[in-house]
Amino acid sequence: MEAVLQSKGFLSLPSNPKNKFLNPSNGLKHRFFSPNPKILGGFSLNPNGLHKLNNSALKASIFDKKDKNLFICKAESAAVDGGGGDGEVVFEESETGKQKILGVEVTTLKKIIPLGMMFFCILFNYTILRDTKDVLVVTARGSSAEIIPFLKTWVNLPMAIGFMLLYTKLSNVLSKQALFYSVIVPFIAFFGAFGFVLYPLSNYIHPQAFADNLLNILGPRFLGPLAIMRIWSFCLFYVMAELWGSVVVSVLFWGLANQITTVDEAKRFYPLFGLGANVALIFSGRTVKYFSNLRKTLGPGVDGWAISLKAMMSIVVGMGLVICFLYWWVNNYAPLPARSKKKKEKPKMGTMESLKFLMSSRYIRDLATLVVAYGISINLVEVTWKSKLKAQFPSPNEYSSFMGDFSTATGIATFTMMLVSQFIFDKYGWGVAAKITPSVLLLTGVGFFSLILFGDPLAPVIGKLGLTPLLAAVYVGALQNIFSKSAKYSLFDPCKEMAYIPLDEDTKVKGKAAIDVVCNPLGKSGGALIQQFMILTFGSLANSTPYLGGVLLVIVLAWLAAAKSLDTQFTALRREEELEKEMERAGAAKIPLVEAENEEGNGPLNTEAG
Repeated sequence: MEAVLQSKGFLSLPSNPKNKFLNPSNGLKHRFFSPNPKILGGFSLNPNGLHKLNNSALKASIFDKKDKNLFICKAESAAVDGGGGDGEVVFEESETGKQKILGVEVTTLKKIIPLGMMFFCILFNYTILRDTKDVLVVTARGSSAEIIPFLKTWVNLPMAIGFMLLYTKLSNVLSKQALFYSVIVPFIAFFGAFGFVLYPLSNYIHPQAFADNLLNILGPRFLGPLAIMRIWSFCLFYVMAELWGSVVVSVLFWGLANQITTVDEAKRFYPLFGLGANVALIFSGRTVKYFSNLRKTLGPGVDGWAISLKAMMSIVVGMGLVICFLYWWVNNYAPLPARSKKKKEKPKMGTMESLKFLMSSRYIRDLATLVVAYGISINLVEVTWKSKLKAQFPSPNEYSSFMGDFSTATGIATFTMMLVSQFIFDKYGWGVAAKITPSVLLLTGVGFFSLILFGDPLAPVIGKLGLTPLLAAVYVGALQNIFSKSAKYSLFDPCKEMAYIPLDEDTKVKGKAAIDVVCNPLGKSGGALIQQFMILTFGSLANSTPYLGGVLLVIVLAWLAAAKSLDTQFTALRREEELEKEMERAGAAKIPLVEAENEEGNGPLNTEAG
């Protein structure tokens, strides 16, 4: 239907505007024929009449009978005629269909698929590094399992704090892409150098004789601290492997995921990221076991561990390069979500200002409590379990082979939990999901400690199952670790990362660096300090077991309280963000109505359908 503009008989558009067109008033001339018109949208006024600019089937209609001073028009969808260049854009509204594959938008898949592949590679590497680091430091000459608490407390924690301070500085001067590469490339280079340079030269660069002399002077109780100096390159590998979990997994990967996903996408896909990641656990566990058994086939005099280490570090370097490529692809091809524009802009802060800012936030403190509580809780159980594991499997070959089986079982259990976790998030929400991990850790931890405390009275019953009390403790501890880690990967980590999304960019970047890099090893070091204090006070780790169980109970209760507090704050932030986004969308959707000007005798314009 063609629009007809009239001004109470004073001005009319003829039926054939190509042949005849009256000069409009100055007011209309200013609106439609100004050399620099005010562009409000996408209708085109060309010599063939008033048509819509694009081919959308959507009809735009502005009609108000009450106010006769409004410019009123109705336009059918039509293609713009190529002949006439008189048209000026006045109004635009378009809607494009979204392509989907298996019910998921293509734009979402461009983010989710590479993120899942990246998580696969990162955790594949982490499993190899985690299983290898214990074998290196525990089975090395002049070392034992006693080195682990000292490493976590006096080496790992200071290096983690140092990295956080450096990362905070770099985050103020580097772009996100440059920051990512500046962090991950040194990791890749170190692990490659360790396998091919540092380990083959370990007999030359480790001060074995000097450490032996100090041990004779100071006594065997200083075996752990002296072992750090004795096998310093192995300890450096241990710390770098620990930092891979804190830095690459928590800061780099989840920081990228939080940057390019929305909360709705996170609820749907964050738990599923772990599906591919735990397939990586399964395969990497098989990889570790394969290279552990490979040493049996080598002849005498051959350092089988050196050959295995070179092969595994080559895989780690290759996976690291794949991670870099996927990060590049995501930054160049994955679409970024629309964020609320009303977030407060934070000024650049120094290191101390950043720490004060983070500590002043209740939200960040609750997040830190979750991470520290997990670290302490899992460490209280895990170190006790590893002491039993070392007693049951004293040789490096048996120890590493068992850890390969353990990683595979963890991957299978976590894969199953990932399938269940999406139902938990959809059905019960963030709060319930955040409380499952501490509850699982508490229940399984009670079972493990109970078996250690009452192992002797239960020996006849355990013997009927073909097990010794020690082997039963190893298996129950393994189950405890498997269930706890599967709950962490499928529920705890997604919950923690979702909590960062509503925060502003400055709090998100510096908060993640402080919480994930410092609080994670702080929790582990805190557990190690508690164990050291218990051992010195009660004489042995076994004598400390009842008290460690009590400490575990207190820590888990604090964990549950922080999760409840954070649930309330997270829900409030989500509502605030959704309200701001709705207000922004409402503001963008407002259609400006052009009021006719009464200039040079022109009256109101009426619209009649022709």
